[in-house]
Amino acid sequence: MPELPEVEAVCRKLRKEAAGAIIAEVAVLRPGTVKPQEPADLNQSIGKIIVNIERRGKNILLHLSGGFVLHVHLRMTGNLFVIPDARFHSARVRLYFRLSDGRGLVFEDTRALGRVNMHTETALDSLMEKIGIEPLSKAFTPAKLAAMTKENRKPAKLFLMDQQHIAGVGNMYAAEALFRARINPRQPINAVRRKKLEALHKGVVDVLREGLKDAVRSYSKPGSYQEMDFAVYGRKGEPCNVCGRKIVRIVQGGRSTYYCPRCQ
Repeated sequence: MPELPEVEAVCRKLRKEAAGAIIAEVAVLRPGTVKPQEPADLNQSIGKIIVNIERRGKNILLHLSGGFVLHVHLRMTGNLFVIPDARFHSARVRLYFRLSDGRGLVFEDTRALGRVNMHTETALDSLMEKIGIEPLSKAFTPAKLAAMTKENRKPAKLFLMDQQHIAGVGNMYAAEALFRARINPRQPINAVRRKKLEALHKGVVDVLREGLKDAVRSYSKPGSYQEMDFAVYGRKGEPCNVCGRKIVRIVQGGRSTYYCPRCQ
């Protein structure tokens, strides 16, 4: 599932290729992609200029002229990118915008779980108000993390994945950050000692920066893939790189959690 690094990589590529383009046509090939809206709602984007592309957490926001915003959430398998000719898109494309120069801004989504919606700037503000702090911003400090966790009893892994706390951290990077901080994912976050919270802050920031570097590289060239090495994520039954103990998989909040029972 695309998390902060992958979504930011998509945005950076779009800023180079789509900013300043004019939307000439909208084609919704799968109506479910725009739920709870109707396909016709996206017609308001026709004739508008893509002024700016912004990321908030895992959300992609295409700010258009006239005070409108296209809100895109990639979910599990979504991707948003520009192709040379809108007519020649893949069968996995659920929605596309034909730009005035004939290119296509396409939303590709194998599992068809992603969403594309149209909002006014004013309505968007209320939709985004519950998004948590950006972990790569200057505002995210060890002291801020400590204050956020003080009265929170959620297991550490579920706390990190709650987008109302920290925006953009998902399953993969949460597991890796907890491993680096040597924190058991089931431990209540308010019971984690200050020193370990400082290590967790560093783990979150470092793993996201590493993931971003890898994501930007992989998204810049068609056919390339991310090559980031994970210490625990997806490695059930394999030996821990630090202690040799087998990596364990448990389920938290309906998602797989991987950790080392000795190191954490």
